[in-house]
Amino acid sequence: MNNPITELTKLGQSIWYDNIQRKLLENGELAAMIVRGEIRGVTSNPSIFQNAIAKSNDYDDALIPLAKAGKDAESIFWELAIKDIQDACDIFTPLYKESEGLDGYVSLEVSPYLANDSEGTIQQAAELWKRVNRPNLMIKIPATKAGLPAIRKSIAAGINVNVTLIFSIERYHEVMDAYLSGLEDRILAQESIEEIHSVASFFISRLDTIIDNQLPENSPLRGKIAVANAKLAYQAFQEVASGVRFGKLQLVRANYQRPLWASTSTKNPAYPDTLYIDELIGPATVNTVPPKTLEAFKDHGKAETTLTANLDDARQAIADLEKAGISLAQATQDLEDAGVKAFADAFTGLLETIEERRRDTA
Repeated sequence: MNNPITELTKLGQSIWYDNIQRKLLENGELAAMIVRGEIRGVTSNPSIFQNAIAKSNDYDDALIPLAKAGKDAESIFWELAIKDIQDACDIFTPLYKESEGLDGYVSLEVSPYLANDSEGTIQQAAELWKRVNRPNLMIKIPATKAGLPAIRKSIAAGINVNVTLIFSIERYHEVMDAYLSGLEDRILAQESIEEIHSVASFFISRLDTIIDNQLPENSPLRGKIAVANAKLAYQAFQEVASGVRFGKLQLVRANYQRPLWASTSTKNPAYPDTLYIDELIGPATVNTVPPKTLEAFKDHGKAETTLTANLDDARQAIADLEKAGISLAQATQDLEDAGVKAFADAFTGLLETIEERRRDTA
């Protein structure tokens, strides 16, 4: 029987693992997953690190000497996170080289406290890029209004960027513009752009959750809007990727900023557990999946190109939503605000946990 993940890779989509923890790096499991062809990259965020550090003792041996050295909780976090990211980057280096820089990336997010601080984000992105010091690192920057200039500046500085927390197609257009502008700025500075890679992380399942809550139980739109929105986002990507502006950049070896489907675990148990993989398969894309969703897709996922299918239905679903009096623009803004808050809350919880352990051991 064909492995659906192998088939997915042949169709031009890369699976990245939405999970990182030290034991995966140390017990050989991450390396084994790469060898088996199951994953081609790793993403992290404050919630993932909160789970890894707060809910295990994996980090105690590393945390204790840092605490005894008098470092504060946030400094300890960055030391622990950077070590994990460096180790993961090293494990992915062979794939990074073999894929000629297409895959093999590990993502590290700037502090969620900086979501509305352009200058702070630019500075921290540069600092983390320097500290991790690996070519297959991606710095995650949120697609907030303040994040957009930071994305442009970071790309211009030669930093790989994973743009996170994208919900609306309007904001996605601004993200693509920030990427292209960053490449153009770099060319004007007479620097090479051929090794700069970026992905634009479009969040999926949360959109269905917020919209479904506003729809009647029997509405045919339930469970349809997130996929429809993503399909129309992919259309926007294809238009930009085939446009004159990007064509000029390709002459000096620009890389696509691939759409990345994030938040792809199914939140509603009534929906198929592989829904947000099965319906979003297409060339030049990435899907980041958490452990349970990866296992489900390996077991019973279907690998066939679906992103460009039923586009008229997708457009109709979005139009019908507006007719039903539900604002997609409002929902996506609410999701951005909630996403920023959720990551900040997770970061606060993580720092509180580290502070407790620091006090206990210092």
